[in-house]
Amino acid sequence: MANLVFKNPFRELANIEDMFEKMLERMFDWSPLHKSFLSRLGEERLWSPAIEIQDKKDHIVVKAELPGVDKKDIKISIENDVLSIKGETRKEQEEKTKEHYYSEITYGKFYRTIPLPVPVQEKKAKATYKDGILTITLPKKEPTETKGVEIEIE
Repeated sequence: MANLVFKNPFRELANIEDMFEKMLERMFDWSPLHKSFLSRLGEERLWSPAIEIQDKKDHIVVKAELPGVDKKDIKISIENDVLSIKGETRKEQEEKTKEHYYSEITYGKFYRTIPLPVPVQEKKAKATYKDGILTITLPKKEPTETKGVEIEIE
């Protein structure tokens, strides 16, 4: 009796980044110690903070992980029911030794937009930042009752 073999057509796609980096290594002497080429596209957005969204009875709570970011380097805004968190992580000192040859610590700008599940009262929003966690509390807008309107036909 023959064994059944299941093929996953997406398995090959999962390795496309590795194949692309190997091609770059061969063509341009690309260093394998560099951070992934595909993740470096758009230097302005090297990373985006991890978030958690809680939908409470009368408000939305958004938490974002921002380890090592100074509070003064964080900007928060709301426009058209979309929350934006942007900022920058800075390297405190520059090390110029031959011993340092590899780093996965990210420094630079970040930007994250979060579509909110319900309309919020933008002017009553509050934010706190403690131990690398940004917590934004967004009071929900009161639902407005809409009465049906009869439209006359001309």
